[in-house]
Amino acid sequence: MKKQMAFAALAGVMALTACSSGNNDGQEGQSSGGGKVTVWAWDPNFNIAAMKLAKEAYAAENPDVNVDIIEYAQADIIQKLNTGLNSGTTSGLPNVVLIEDYRAQSFLQAYPDSFYKMSDLIKPGDFADYKLSSTSLDGVQYGVPFDPGVTGLYVRKDLMEQAGYSVDDLQNIDWDQFIEIGKAVKEKTGKAMLTQDPNDLGLIRMMIQSAGAWYTAEDGTTPDLKDNAALKDAFATYKKLMESDTVKMISDWSQFLAGFNTGDVATVPTGNWITPSVKAEASQSGQWAVVPMPKLKNTASSVNASNLGGSSWYVLNVDGKEQAAEFLAKTLGSDAELYQKLVTDIGVIGTLKAATEGDAYNQEDAYFGGQKIVSDFAAWTQKIPQVNYGMHTYAIEDILVSAMQSYLGGADLDKVLSDAQSQAESQLG
Repeated sequence: MKKQMAFAALAGVMALTACSSGNNDGQEGQSSGGGKVTVWAWDPNFNIAAMKLAKEAYAAENPDVNVDIIEYAQADIIQKLNTGLNSGTTSGLPNVVLIEDYRAQSFLQAYPDSFYKMSDLIKPGDFADYKLSSTSLDGVQYGVPFDPGVTGLYVRKDLMEQAGYSVDDLQNIDWDQFIEIGKAVKEKTGKAMLTQDPNDLGLIRMMIQSAGAWYTAEDGTTPDLKDNAALKDAFATYKKLMESDTVKMISDWSQFLAGFNTGDVATVPTGNWITPSVKAEASQSGQWAVVPMPKLKNTASSVNASNLGGSSWYVLNVDGKEQAAEFLAKTLGSDAELYQKLVTDIGVIGTLKAATEGDAYNQEDAYFGGQKIVSDFAAWTQKIPQVNYGMHTYAIEDILVSAMQSYLGGADLDKVLSDAQSQAESQLG
C-alpha cells in the first residue's frame, strides 16, 4: 500500500500479506515520557508474544519502566499512524510501533521527521543485510529489524517418494524443474503440487526478490515494469505453472491452510511464518521437510533464497522516545539470548545475526523428521537479495493483478507490462 506522501498506505489496507490479524483490546495508546513505553503491534501469538518476552527481559534490570503493549489489527495501526502523523497530532500515538517491511518506506519518506534515529543505538551490520534497505532512509537507520519473511519450499516427503523423488531431488532447483516434478506428482499421486490464489501475487514477489528485483527502480519510487527482465521471467514462469495442471486454485486464507493440512497439495512455497500452521496437523508429523526456494531459470541473478513478509520496530518522535529507543536497543536490538527464547517459545526467527549461533537455532524438529529447520531458515536469510521495496508495493501490485489476468487470458506479455507501466506512472505520478 505504498501510496504517495501524506496518504502513504491509506488505501489497500486489506491487502495484508501475512500474520496481519489482531483485535483492539479497547485501550488507547498514549505517548508518555518517564518510565512508560507504549507499544502498538498486531498478532497476539507472534509479534505481541515476542514483545511481551522483550518486556520481561528488560524488566529484569529496569523494573521501574512500564511497557504497555497494545494490540491492534495491522490495518488499524496503519490508519491510526497516517491520521496522527498527517495531522501533526501525536498525543495518541505510541512510542514504539511495528510496521511491515513492505510499508516502511512509505512512512519514512512521507513523515521523515516523525521517527527516531536508531543509528547510534544499534549496529545495522548486526542484522541480515536485506532488511536494512527497508528500515533505513538516506543512510540513517530508523527501524530495529525484526522477523524475516525468509521463504522455503515445504515438501511432503511421502508424496514425493510415491512419485519417485526424494527430498534431495528438490534441493536448489529452478521453477521449471519444480513444474516438471509437479507433473509427475500429479500423475502418480493425483495430488496438486501447490495452491494458488490468482489474485495474490505473493509468488511473483518471491520470484523477483530472489533475483534482486522489485516493482520499482532502485530509487524505490519509479515504476519498473515493462523493462524489468526478472518480472518478465516471473510472469512467464507463473503462466507456465498455472497451465501445468499442477495447481489447486483457491480464493482465501482458510482454503490455503486446508490445502496442505488436508493433504491436497505436495508442497507449500512461502514464508517461514507458516511453520506453526503446517505443524497444526499432527497426523502429518514426520512427513514434511523444508528445502530452499526454487529460483528463476532464465534470470542469472536469481538465487535459491527469497522473502515474503516480515516486519520491524520503530520509535516515534514523541515524548518518551529516549526511553523507548533504549528499551528496543537493549532487547530486540541486541539481545541474542532473548532471541533464543523467542525461537523456542514462539517460533520467531529473528534477523539478529548473533542469535543464529545459539542452541535454540540448532535444535532438531521432530515434526520435520529431525531437520534443523530454524538453522536452515537462518542460513537462507543471509542469502536473500536486498531490494528497495519503496513507496508503492501494494499500489503497483493492484495494477499487476489485473495485468496477470490479461496475460493468463492470452494477452502479449510485453504489451501487458507496458500497459501496467503506463498505468502505474499515471496513478503514482
